Amino acid sequence: MEYVVEKIGMSRTLGIKAKAVTLLKIRETKILAPREDGKALVSYANGKKSNKTLVGNQKKYSLSKEFNRFATIETDGAQAGDQSLEELKEGAILKASFNTKGRGFSGLIKRWNFQGGPAAHGSRFHRTSGSIGNRDEPGRVHKGRKMAGRYGNEKVTLKSEVLSFDPDSKILVVKGSIPGPNGALGRIKAVK
Repeated sequence: MEYVVEKIGMSRTLGIKAKAVTLLKIRETKILAPREDGKALVSYANGKKSNKTLVGNQKKYSLSKEFNRFATIETDGAQAGDQSLEELKEGAILKASFNTKGRGFSGLIKRWNFQGGPAAHGSRFHRTSGSIGNRDEPGRVHKGRKMAGRYGNEKVTLKSEVLSFDPDSKILVVKGSIPGPNGALGRIKAVK
């Protein structure tokens, strides 16, 4: 079963050997329309956005105004209503999918870890790309050439272990780092 979560931030455990942990808050999610393939339309709260389409869907599924976002997630045949949190327990292995931090249009040194040129002594080659191909043969730039461009804001999925879970506050403590900025929304799925 998948869950919609918000990244709160990172911290560490207290002990002889401290571990880096990420805190995730599970969003209150309502299952609206289960499908035969194990997925379902769900709704969760995020911001105060409202328009006629949202109001129509809120009436259709008899939701309050705060439930203003809709998504399709895996629910493993769960019935309509509130989402169960039984799978989330200490020691469970999760797959977390988040978007990485977007860094905008970045140069070669930041994006691809190119070395760059000398900084002084008359060098006019500092942070540029240099040559990107030959002249006559092949007379074009080969596909896949590493160049400057948009960097980040890509979906990344990784496995992590649950260290603790508080069902009252719906806060999940996960071992290691999770990509994305604080406040980012993503999805988690219990694997084991």
